[in-house]
Amino acid sequence: MQLNDRLEALSKRFDEIEAALADTSGGFDQERYTALVRERAALEETVNVYREYRKTLHAIESNEVLLEDRADAELHALAEEEATILREHRKKLEARLQELMLPRDPNDAKDVFIEIRAGAGGEEASLFAAELARMYARYAESKKMHVAIVSQSESESGGAKEVVMSIKGGEPYRFFKYESGVHRVQRVPVTEASGRVHTSTATVAVLPEAEEVEIEVNPKDLQIDTFKSSGAGGQHVNKTESAIRITHVPSGVVVASQEERSQLQNRERAMQMLRSILLDRKQREAEEAVGSLRRSQVGTGDRSEKIRTYNFPQDRLTDHRINQNFGNIRGIMEGDLDRLVEELQKDEKARLLAGATSAA
Repeated sequence: MQLNDRLEALSKRFDEIEAALADTSGGFDQERYTALVRERAALEETVNVYREYRKTLHAIESNEVLLEDRADAELHALAEEEATILREHRKKLEARLQELMLPRDPNDAKDVFIEIRAGAGGEEASLFAAELARMYARYAESKKMHVAIVSQSESESGGAKEVVMSIKGGEPYRFFKYESGVHRVQRVPVTEASGRVHTSTATVAVLPEAEEVEIEVNPKDLQIDTFKSSGAGGQHVNKTESAIRITHVPSGVVVASQEERSQLQNRERAMQMLRSILLDRKQREAEEAVGSLRRSQVGTGDRSEKIRTYNFPQDRLTDHRINQNFGNIRGIMEGDLDRLVEELQKDEKARLLAGATSAA
């Protein structure tokens, strides 16, 4: 199907949804209504740009009629000026439509789990891991997303050996998928008396939350243990074994949840994470077998891949995948990630467009 035919079909579908939402004769179905609203929102920008494009094409046709009439020199000059403006507008709309029609990452709308682990660098690495967790939480909250700690293991210095957080609402994966990999920090640790710059690392893994239908887990493959939570919650966590640790025996994957107040809630949260990890492994195995354009867009997501360096003495953050530097490193650590994420999104679109063009 040609691009214009696909766009025309989307425009027609948009009108069908509008009519369905306005039709109250069949009674109210909340599930159907929610699905239609979601589909309408997904189509709206593309359809609006396409309709503006069609109007522009009609305007160009009308203007060409005026260009053919040279009897009125002043009118002809105005028509030539209008033709330049319309052609430029058409060009911009065509470029935007090409972007909008790129295949969307199917995980973009999903909620995520983010695992942050201290790497090389001892206590300084654990402090950096805790700062990354705080940075992500601040950024998510600025986007009106809901943040919850699933589990955490603190270091002696008050940093974090490991933090697992859940982020829901507002299409988290679309914004956080670029964070998987090794993050390197260069700065003078607070514990360093001589003022020498140290290099430490932390690893980040971003996992789109898997639905039960996407990955089946056999209950017989699970070993489930309970223990007393060591997280927030006051006296409650010390009195009951509400924390859950689940081991998936065939794969060796171990997950834990300790921040919820009830054992049932912790079990459900741990199972969500287990499914997400197993689905992520399954998808990576498939990508390795056939190759993946997406791997080249946002990196492999492998924890062994160094993706970013935070150089505090020079107030410079470098993202190695797009080879760009950013200042205001302290603002970034406070959650001001907008510009960085926008550049990574632009790079992803450029690579997709290049792939689409070469395949055409």
